[in-house]
Amino acid sequence: MARTRLNQMIGLAGVDDQERSIARKWGRRLEGPMLLLAVWILLHWYLSATGRQFSPLFELISNLAVWLFFVFETVLLTSLCADKKSYLKSNWMNLLIIAGGIPILWGFSGYAGILRTLRLLLIVSLLFNVSNTVLGVLSRNQIGQVLVIGLVFVLMSGILIAGIDPAIETPLDGIWWAWVTVTTVGYGDIVPTSNIGRMFGAVLILMGVCLFSLLTAGFAAFFISKEEEIIEEKEDVTIQQLSLMLERIEQIEARLQQLCQHQGVEPVDSQKPEN
Repeated sequence: MARTRLNQMIGLAGVDDQERSIARKWGRRLEGPMLLLAVWILLHWYLSATGRQFSPLFELISNLAVWLFFVFETVLLTSLCADKKSYLKSNWMNLLIIAGGIPILWGFSGYAGILRTLRLLLIVSLLFNVSNTVLGVLSRNQIGQVLVIGLVFVLMSGILIAGIDPAIETPLDGIWWAWVTVTTVGYGDIVPTSNIGRMFGAVLILMGVCLFSLLTAGFAAFFISKEEEIIEEKEDVTIQQLSLMLERIEQIEARLQQLCQHQGVEPVDSQKPEN
């Protein structure tokens, strides 16, 4: 709840979970193109910052494409949301980016820097959306608890190894060694030289294997549960369709019985098998 309020305050809330299903569906569909756009913005910013020069036509097309995407997303999701005022209010950052891009269409190239700065806010929006997704994943199957325990274990191990092994001089070096050891990466830039340090490293490697096994199992369980939810939703839709078909069949039978009674014909009971 607190994170949702924070997203609303900074204008990056997206489509509310209580909104219409069609709005939430299109909000999810636009996450992929938004990710690609964010990658392009970051790449373009990096190339520009390192001295790469682009032609004025390319810059205009790039700025126009980014601006049009923001316009398309905002107009589409606003039209699909039931509470349009609430959506625009909680996503005011999109309106700011759109307003900042309008001078580009007027031909004032001096405002290009404003648009570049504003569209970098898309990266912030993406990070918030990704963090929400990550928190949703971590809250399932105790994945978050496992990560917290692993982080605490790495910190404690790093401080401990700095005290028991002479080759590791500072706690920061020890934490770095513990991190690359527990992840089984093992760069080899910092290694214990004493026997007790090597024994401790062996235990840490074993703990790292167990930790990542738990994380792998947790993520697998999460994705399996998501698939089960999708299957259950499809089953619910099928059940509703079957119920509707049964209701229509009953209505047809009732109409047939009325028609038979009106014409003096004995109705056929569809529930009894013929002899």
